[in-house]
Amino acid sequence: MAILDKIIRNDAMRNDPKEIYGWRVWVLATAACFGGMLFGWDIGAIGGIMVMPSFKAKFGLADKSSSEVATLVSNIVSVLQAGCFVGSLVAYWVADRWGRKPSLLGSAFISIVGIVIQTSSSGHIAALYVGRFIAGLGVGAASMLTPLYVSENAPRSIRGALTGMYQLNITIGIMMSFWVNYGSLKHSVGDTQWEVPLATQMLAGVFMFVGVSLCNESPRYLAKQDNWEKATDTLVKIRNLPADHPYVRMELEDMAEQLESERRIIGGSSFMDLQREMWTIPSNRKRGLISIGLFICQQMTGVNAINYYAPTIFEGLGIVGTSNGLFATGVYGIVKVVTCAFFVVFCADSLGRRLSLLWTAIAQGIFMFIIGIYVRTNPPIEGAPIPPFGYVALVCIFLFVAAFEVGWGPACWIIVSEIPTARLRAMNVALAAATQWLFNFVVAQAVPHMLVSAGKNGYGTYFIFGSFSFAMFFFTWFLIPETKGVSLEKMNELFGEVPSSKMEGEEAQIGHANTKHAGSETISNEGRSEKALDSTHVETK
Repeated sequence: MAILDKIIRNDAMRNDPKEIYGWRVWVLATAACFGGMLFGWDIGAIGGIMVMPSFKAKFGLADKSSSEVATLVSNIVSVLQAGCFVGSLVAYWVADRWGRKPSLLGSAFISIVGIVIQTSSSGHIAALYVGRFIAGLGVGAASMLTPLYVSENAPRSIRGALTGMYQLNITIGIMMSFWVNYGSLKHSVGDTQWEVPLATQMLAGVFMFVGVSLCNESPRYLAKQDNWEKATDTLVKIRNLPADHPYVRMELEDMAEQLESERRIIGGSSFMDLQREMWTIPSNRKRGLISIGLFICQQMTGVNAINYYAPTIFEGLGIVGTSNGLFATGVYGIVKVVTCAFFVVFCADSLGRRLSLLWTAIAQGIFMFIIGIYVRTNPPIEGAPIPPFGYVALVCIFLFVAAFEVGWGPACWIIVSEIPTARLRAMNVALAAATQWLFNFVVAQAVPHMLVSAGKNGYGTYFIFGSFSFAMFFFTWFLIPETKGVSLEKMNELFGEVPSSKMEGEEAQIGHANTKHAGSETISNEGRSEKALDSTHVETK
């Protein structure tokens, strides 16, 4: 993997053994990240499908007023977000109880079932709602599970690139759905115009199910379950190193040390124990709030307003005709894929997460304000050619999404999957994903109405989202540290975790009774961990 040395610049890449970048970890990340394609394909498909004449006629949109259509459209889009919100929260419990791999397989299967129901809805709006909610359960679960699973398997030096593949697959799904919509509109007739774009979403679910079924369980999940023998075997396989290699021993010992330290603080592993661990310990609370804040910010950039309603937005900027609008969204999808791929390859583990967030926040705000000024001062006139300022605004749509895909798109998923402690990682990622879906729902509900009522021609929509982008610069500047090249087990130090020598004082503050119970459990857990590690122990220098 000599090419990685030339592309990725961080200390871990220079110091870690080259064998760890073998094909297995790339295949694993690719298979799991089809969960992102599920998400992206729906985002791109539904917006284009709802402007197709055949869909409007089949579901009765053609005979409704503009306000009624706006309400129905927002409901069709938003019911998926409702399912995603529930799915992302339930997936946390499933992933911690039965493992990351079985949970990913389940999410793929549920998504496929939901897509089948949508495709066969045949004009029944209730069936469309049910199908989208069920698909949402699977898509939401995958949005939480995929970054979690990939980050727990990835080497620290390329963790950003591998986890960023989730966002890359979202953009690929969006792009492919845009072009499927365009091709279906041009070459299909009748109900197949909208049925084909809905049905093809299943491809991502099928690829995800088949790919993940061939992959391993997360070694960090196995360690969390005290299955050290299997954790070692799995780590040996995906790192392409022998069990007695110092790098493998370092990872295993870091896992054991972190788990034992966390157990020493709270001890129990019930839901309430983990809640106390997350919200009463300052470093954990900070990480939880950062994760929630990141996804509030991500959605308030307004990117999903464009993703869901791109044809409508392009029409508002002067591109007329369903076919032309879908073609413009197809180009928009290509821009998303190219720029996200650029981030994954050249920025995630070299430039880093923090700098990417900082400069793109400012860029996004500028582009949104330019679009808003155009819509406010020189809106397109039906039948008239697009004015020069209109072309500037159209270019700003593409520049905006380019900035998003080299910052707030992939970086948020990377950060929230890597900063939590081992015991809280699934819960933390679930809360972040649920926040993403909640605000995704808010945006999907609000934007059709904002485009009608937020000022003439909806110009205020762009000023609102642009203002949020400017505010995100300060959020990042004061709260987000750089995490590139830092191992998952060293995040505690980055966020000011209390050293192990001071943990007894923390225990006393949390509660003597709970600590007493935790002590006996910790001794048992430490004994099991040390026994497992001693079976293959070598000294690391």
